[in-house]
Amino acid sequence: MKIVLYLIATPIGNLADITFRAIEILKSCDYILCEDTRHSAILLNHYAIHKPLKSYHKFNESFRTESVLEDLESGKIICLISDAGTPGISDPGADLVKQCIERNLPLTALPGPCAAIQALICSGLPTERFQFWGFLTRKENELKREMQIILDYQGTTICYESPHRLLDTLKIIEIMQPQRLLTVGRELTKKFEETVRGTATALIAHWQNNLLKGEITLLISPSPSESHQDWSTWTPEEHVEWAQQTYTLNRKEAIKLVAELRGVPKRQVYQELIKK
Repeated sequence: MKIVLYLIATPIGNLADITFRAIEILKSCDYILCEDTRHSAILLNHYAIHKPLKSYHKFNESFRTESVLEDLESGKIICLISDAGTPGISDPGADLVKQCIERNLPLTALPGPCAAIQALICSGLPTERFQFWGFLTRKENELKREMQIILDYQGTTICYESPHRLLDTLKIIEIMQPQRLLTVGRELTKKFEETVRGTATALIAHWQNNLLKGEITLLISPSPSESHQDWSTWTPEEHVEWAQQTYTLNRKEAIKLVAELRGVPKRQVYQELIKK
């Protein structure tokens, strides 16, 4: 069957970071889906790609998908790009792919730029095992719970963060795990690209006197093997005590973390504790 949907990675900064194949497919498709038509036009005009552009972003994705599927079913060749990087990775595309699979519509992805992978291979942190967390939550209490899970992961964690919130996130890590090694990739592949490595304290000091702006990728080193515990035989009380001591949590925060790690309601953990 003929491929009808192409997911095409586009440069995350340097316009030259696009493949010959990507340019060829973009020039031969019926139309291109993109987040911001004005932004994408800069790249497409640079490579003399003159195809109709249709906006496809998080605010119109749900109602535009059906018309896109109808076009795909009629045999039209459609390319999906994001403002930068790989579609579907913290950008629109995942739902469209799922529905294409359900309707047996052939699709493929062209390899190319991805900020998460770019930051990882330049980080100096282990690459054998890693998880992509995406954008961290904006709410402080939820962020603390996210960070507790991330800090217990035995591989490198890759997160996206806003430059306006990065220092607050680093301060949370500084309290919870002051010795944990971190890497921050900023403005990757762009003119003012910067990669800074160190503890949360060192990174905070670095940016206290420097303007922090641009696209941010935060990487967190794996949980040290000696601090990672096999809690499968622990009682809830032992687990909560460990969480309090390891991550400097109060009892309420520790109960929430233990419940998430065990995959049970926090009420269940609480009830086990009050039996004592």
